[in-house]
Amino acid sequence: MGDYYVKLKNLVVGYNGKPLLSDINVGIGRGEIVTLIGPNGAGKSTILKSISRQLKLLGGSVLMDGNNVHELSYKALSRKMAVVLTERMKPELMTCHDVVATGRYPYTGRLGLLTAEDERKVEEAMEAVHAEKLGCRDFGAISDGQRQRVLLARAICQEPDIILLDEPTSFLDIRHKLELLAILRRMAKEKQITVIMSLHEIDLAEKISDRILCVDGDAISHYGRPEEIFKEEVIRELYGIDNGFFDPCFGSIELPKPEGEPEVFVLSSCGTGIPVYRRLQKENIPFAAGILYTNDVDYRLARLLASEVIAEEPFQEIREETFERALAVMKRCKRVIDAGVTVGPCNRRMEELLKAAENPAGPGTGGFSA
Repeated sequence: MGDYYVKLKNLVVGYNGKPLLSDINVGIGRGEIVTLIGPNGAGKSTILKSISRQLKLLGGSVLMDGNNVHELSYKALSRKMAVVLTERMKPELMTCHDVVATGRYPYTGRLGLLTAEDERKVEEAMEAVHAEKLGCRDFGAISDGQRQRVLLARAICQEPDIILLDEPTSFLDIRHKLELLAILRRMAKEKQITVIMSLHEIDLAEKISDRILCVDGDAISHYGRPEEIFKEEVIRELYGIDNGFFDPCFGSIELPKPEGEPEVFVLSSCGTGIPVYRRLQKENIPFAAGILYTNDVDYRLARLLASEVIAEEPFQEIREETFERALAVMKRCKRVIDAGVTVGPCNRRMEELLKAAENPAGPGTGGFSA
């Protein structure tokens, strides 16, 4: 499996002696961010808990820098690995500062007394996640999002080589999701900390991860770089999507297109059609779009949401048959929306479509503005 810092070799994981996932063979480099994705109940948390020794392995081994993780003492492991899981901590009468400080316990003596250096690292960890103002607050009285940041500070305070996180963005608003992931990226790339986590937000997983591990119920279906994983067919099969689409260009999940013959024809280019497409979809109005070049950003979305798309090859003049097809579809529609078209040497025939739409004898031009 190459020279990796973390190796999962022939791993078998599950509960109560019953295997859930088998034959897991994965290599992870130092400082890499690896994200587990897959449907609920597929086994992402089970893998993380098995790596961190919270679950007994049913087979195989977890190697970290050549050492078998399950043969290390708990103190040695806690100096190497920090864990942030989804289970709610309920410490009694502990401030947020107290919770973060527990990350230093692997380095303290038997009495667990923190030195001035330990206290400095606690403060630095809280500052890193912008939680310094929470220090005196009761950990049980803060929000879920604040709690997640405090737990991440505790993990940072541990100074680990590996951080395991189970759905770390689940309780965070968008600002703090981005902030947390930016912190993880900085830790991975500047301090060479290996990050292994699960995420439900596959758009964020695509942007933050060096590698993606697809967990599909009873097996690992794919493991590779984001550009290898985030393809329509891979995501559709992984999540069993039959009621919408995944668009790898936007990294977004799209609802199904409105059914039926197109009632509206949308003329657009260079992104001007996107807000119109989405509004028509929300109003459940089937529409056609064209003439779009296949490298136009409008085309990327229209092919998923439009009932019919009239397209042309990039950098080519609009062919007669393409123009006639667009004109025929437009005439069948009840109205035409000009969302904004940039006309150049190749697509000058779009001006003819615009004029046809304005012709009183042609299709109507009523509708909302984009």
